[in-house]
Amino acid sequence: MFRHSRGHRGLIPAVTKRLKSTTTSNQAPERQPLHSILIANRGEIALRVGKTAAQYGIRTTTLYTDPDAHSQHALSSPFAINLSDPSQYLNGDRIIQTARDHGCQAIHPGYGFLSENSDFAKKCTEAGLKFIGPPWKAIEAMGDKSRSKDIMTEAGVPCIPGYHGSNQDPGFLKHQAAQIGYPVLLKAVKGGGGKGMRISRSPDDFLDQLASAKSEAISSFSDDVMLVEKYITTPRHIEVQVFADKHGNCVALGERDCSIQRRHQKILEESPAPHLDEALRQDLWDKARSAALAVAYEGAGTVEFIFDNDSGEFFFMEMNTRLQVEHPVTEMVTGEDLVHWQILVAEGGKLPLTQEEVHERIKARGHAIEARIYAENPDM
Repeated sequence: MFRHSRGHRGLIPAVTKRLKSTTTSNQAPERQPLHSILIANRGEIALRVGKTAAQYGIRTTTLYTDPDAHSQHALSSPFAINLSDPSQYLNGDRIIQTARDHGCQAIHPGYGFLSENSDFAKKCTEAGLKFIGPPWKAIEAMGDKSRSKDIMTEAGVPCIPGYHGSNQDPGFLKHQAAQIGYPVLLKAVKGGGGKGMRISRSPDDFLDQLASAKSEAISSFSDDVMLVEKYITTPRHIEVQVFADKHGNCVALGERDCSIQRRHQKILEESPAPHLDEALRQDLWDKARSAALAVAYEGAGTVEFIFDNDSGEFFFMEMNTRLQVEHPVTEMVTGEDLVHWQILVAEGGKLPLTQEEVHERIKARGHAIEARIYAENPDM
């Protein structure tokens, strides 16, 4: 079902200015401006993408289902399509066909499952649609925690000591844990958001924690392959926002400290990270850029590191191959619209700022903090 929305909530622009090229005459590939985008998501991120697209005269098509037919994102665009059942938000084939049927040039997946689905990104490309995100091969490479650590090691990015191999025999993994030294962290290679993750503090609880982690990994990701890593007992969680284009340029747009968490879920994110030595900050940025370049990255990504307060060392944890919920923190300290950058890169343009310009922006603009509100059962 297709409908024209009656209440666009102010997201359709009065002007139709286009993104200005920041590239030189010898750019390759040639810039291909986008005029129509399907937003394959709902809620806040759909509104967020729609707002930037509207500012640059790009037509957006939104998706909704019967339960959220009167939600704000469903009414934000004059082009809104009813998928009927909520499960269809993750039906990649239908979404791609919908984009083609309604004349969309590109798909923006927002953040969530489709944004890090390499098969979906590949199918978009094969269907002749721009996927506003990294290449599917980069998503695939960084989506497997074991494989990504091998890539990072080859690129000179420090990784936490641990076992990331294919031998999943419980006895073998327990032996590896003893070699690493307790406590150890058990983590699903396809995991995320703290799921499929357990801490083993001694050989006595290793097998129980392994079984628990595997069970949760199977139910959450349909994959119970585990890695075993040294558990950092006094950690800070620091992540670096990176951006790369199709011309080989890559910049770090500062870092975010996400150390305050509950159940492995972030509560506060702040940028710049407080009490961080400037030389260490620059080293983090450099390593994050190396991580992105190692997989021929394009677009927005976040390279996550764990910092050991005891040793002063930092280690690669994973890379999120998408725009993250906390991206507004980075926007505030850089003064840049990251969705605008995503569109620019998808069109084939060069990054608007050099690394030196980013550094000066961040030094001049101060500090930003984002807080999340969680709804949960306090008795659990």
